[in-house]
Amino acid sequence: MKSALVLGAGGFIGGHLVKRLKREGFWVRGVDLKFHEHAETEADDFMIGDLREQEVVRRVIDRRFDEVYQLAADMGGAGYVFTGENDADIMHNSATINLNVLDACHKRNIKRVFYSSSACMYPEHNQLDPDNPNCAEDSAYPANPDSEYGWEKLFSERLYLAYNRNYGMECRVARYHNIFGVEGTWDGGKEKAPAALCRKVAMTPEGGTIEVWGDGLQTRSFLYVDECVEGTTRLLRSEFEGPVNIGSEEMISINDLARMVIDLSGKSIDIHNIPGPEGVRGRNSDNRLIREKLGWEPTETLRAGMEKTYAWIANEAQRRHNLH
Repeated sequence: MKSALVLGAGGFIGGHLVKRLKREGFWVRGVDLKFHEHAETEADDFMIGDLREQEVVRRVIDRRFDEVYQLAADMGGAGYVFTGENDADIMHNSATINLNVLDACHKRNIKRVFYSSSACMYPEHNQLDPDNPNCAEDSAYPANPDSEYGWEKLFSERLYLAYNRNYGMECRVARYHNIFGVEGTWDGGKEKAPAALCRKVAMTPEGGTIEVWGDGLQTRSFLYVDECVEGTTRLLRSEFEGPVNIGSEEMISINDLARMVIDLSGKSIDIHNIPGPEGVRGRNSDNRLIREKLGWEPTETLRAGMEKTYAWIANEAQRRHNLH
């Protein structure tokens, strides 16, 4: 039986990835600082551990795994990443995890390691026009990410690819673009825009108003988690090392995303734009390279994914309300 290790398995994407690998017949070990908040893990073995500690990483990587997925990171939405208040933690924690994990995999002669980078590593100057952002993979340099989170991702990309060159590893690097969906964080300050908007709309009565950070004209593309997992497994098993975008090319403004959620709710709700962290003005996945190298790209519409996500978050918010 093939074995897989999912680091960050208590998180949103990691939880979905574990389910996928189990369906494929893998024996799966999951590792995280915490259990999954919104679902029981399907991992055969789930270890609570801090991957910043070398001793923990040695215990976790105690054998050869056929596939390793490194999703563990200190991260969150705009309210966490762009305020500047968490920069030291974000850079130190994530870089330490990657240094420890990669070294341990090398020493166990594990070849195939997937690393989840982020579109946040793209240069800020290429994302100033909300209608025409440039996020082609070859636009990464000269480097100028809009956050320290992005700088750490860029460093770690280079780290994984250096291990390929120097030690004959077969690491694969993807740049995720705003992954969303069911069983993800939807409150508490680390949630991403789709989840935050779903929560706000779900908890706002008919005729009420929700607040949206910035002027709402900033643009993004959002990828449903099932598509992300599909692209992730395809990349790790391919002969292309990346980096490559895993994201949707369906770009939308944040105000229009809010309107979509309001429409899905069936309510009549107004939008009030307020000052707040908003990141770059425009960001959209460029999928030319993934089409060329993997013969694949995501196809699900944003609305289809948001429909599932809103229904799940509205139900969770209602359950919580009923408990209090």
